[in-house]
Amino acid sequence: MKVLGIIPARYASTRFPGKPLTDINGKSMIQRVYEQAKQSGLTDVVVATDDERILQHVQAFGGKAVMTSSEHQSGTDRCFEAYKLNNEPFEYIINIQGDEPFIHPEQIDLVASCFERPQTQLATLVKKIESPEELFNINSPKVVISQAKEALYFSRQPIPYCRNVPEDIWHKQHTYYKHIGIYGYRADILEQITQLPPSALELAESLEQLRWLENGFRITTAITHHETIGIDTPEDLERILGRD
Repeated sequence: MKVLGIIPARYASTRFPGKPLTDINGKSMIQRVYEQAKQSGLTDVVVATDDERILQHVQAFGGKAVMTSSEHQSGTDRCFEAYKLNNEPFEYIINIQGDEPFIHPEQIDLVASCFERPQTQLATLVKKIESPEELFNINSPKVVISQAKEALYFSRQPIPYCRNVPEDIWHKQHTYYKHIGIYGYRADILEQITQLPPSALELAESLEQLRWLENGFRITTAITHHETIGIDTPEDLERILGRD
């Protein structure tokens, strides 16, 4: 099974410009993500960027990088261009978030393992929610999954609603899952989903994966027990400095 890991990395960011190049204990964020990805079982790893500074930096530390358009609206679109620019064919692509410098290689392998099921079109990770703070955090999307571990819906709100149960114990009454933002695509499915226009559910929740569900694509999920540490702002970085 040939699997290409792609790490989308933009320089421009409203909340944290230049984020991929920011230093974390002697290494850039993008280098840390790349090195973690290389420890997984992926066939190959490449950074997909729209900025010459990031391209040169990745090449300087010995990594692979490709230049992609600055017009992409999502990491999914950037991944597809990077995949098309690759000279070697791959069956599957894993989209690895460029702002998670401590991602576990086992999580990447877990997403890839979803494609051992022939019916898997798309794959992602979920993690059990352990507290009401997590459950009611609108910045942490929740996932409802079927008995077959396929995503039924993603929402910023906690669903299902636990009727006649105090909200502070909903997470004890029902097993809720939060979404971990790493995606796997079958190569032909990646091409198809990049042709889809934004959907009503996607626009309502501001969650791209709803576009795929609304158009009938199936998303296989796997449960991880590892927490992820995403860095969206300089304040997030301050909180994790010192971790290595």
